[in-house]
Amino acid sequence: MLDELDKRILKELNRDARKSFRDLAKILGLAVGTISARIKRMEDAGLIKAYIPLVSTTKAGYDFRAIIALRTTGGRSLDIAKKIAESPNVCGVYDVTGEFDIFIVGRFKNREHLNSFLKGIQVMDKVGRTNTFLVLQTMKEDPRLSFDE
Repeated sequence: MLDELDKRILKELNRDARKSFRDLAKILGLAVGTISARIKRMEDAGLIKAYIPLVSTTKAGYDFRAIIALRTTGGRSLDIAKKIAESPNVCGVYDVTGEFDIFIVGRFKNREHLNSFLKGIQVMDKVGRTNTFLVLQTMKEDPRLSFDE
């Protein structure tokens, strides 16, 4: 369970994960050892999984984003989802309820890249139907968790 101090530390790391323990301690008015111990505890618990840059996918050459709904046959949706999750251009795979079994969020360089990915999925064993949605505009996309609630 996160306490208020953990949330304050995480908020600062969300602003800039490259801040040093010394900088965090100064901002939060705490000892460097306290910051270090708290962050280590959150890392060891798996709460903090990694420190990564937020990359502009468009500037990195991935101009197409797609959301793909997939229906499976024969109850193999988790195996299929795990296989799809291995693809480097997939940023999200979700096991869902409703008309479809899996939702995939992916980034693609161009139409041909997306087409190739879709063809690869459609020939997989136990894949029934796909429905692809092209993202025209992104209003919000932020993997960071807010602690303001």
